[in-house]
Amino acid sequence: MSKKVLIPLAQGFEEAEFIGIADVLKRAEKSGGDLEVIIASLNDDLLVVGANGISIKADCFLKNVDVKTLDAIALAGGFNGMMNLKNSNEILNIIKELHNENKIIAAICASAIVLDAAGVLEGEFACYPGCEIGLNAKRVNEAVVVNKNIITSAGPATAILFGLELAKKLCGEMIYKDLYNKMLVSLAKS
Repeated sequence: MSKKVLIPLAQGFEEAEFIGIADVLKRAEKSGGDLEVIIASLNDDLLVVGANGISIKADCFLKNVDVKTLDAIALAGGFNGMMNLKNSNEILNIIKELHNENKIIAAICASAIVLDAAGVLEGEFACYPGCEIGLNAKRVNEAVVVNKNIITSAGPATAILFGLELAKKLCGEMIYKDLYNKMLVSLAKS
């Protein structure tokens, strides 16, 4: 049975981060990873507008997702998108439920704030600088941080690395290495 990862889309999401997550996970799915990527709108419209005015069409509505079948959730950042995620009791409850089952919870950029609001953020994590203020954990200046079942990342430029880490956790080392090489990640590192 395929592992299912939910990527919720909220108005004001950071487009580069969403694409980094969704694209890498879709590539993992096509590369033989036993994975199903579910892109779900928080709104009453499948077309969701990002922080920079780019619209993305979701696959379904969040209310129609069977939470009990999920293996992971991955949150894009963007301040307004993060606020919409944080203000969604449904999202907070999904995060809590997945955390209680030790399933993967991932957030990039400002969305570490959502993890904190759900009460699952602890220890070291990555986020956009400044977003750590008032959170109950310690921000580190890293592209991606894996802390037990929680994966966090800094921001737009780290989105591909974040997506790759998710692919590794969900699909294994072989898929991760294949994508890492095919996506030319080694050329991007300075």
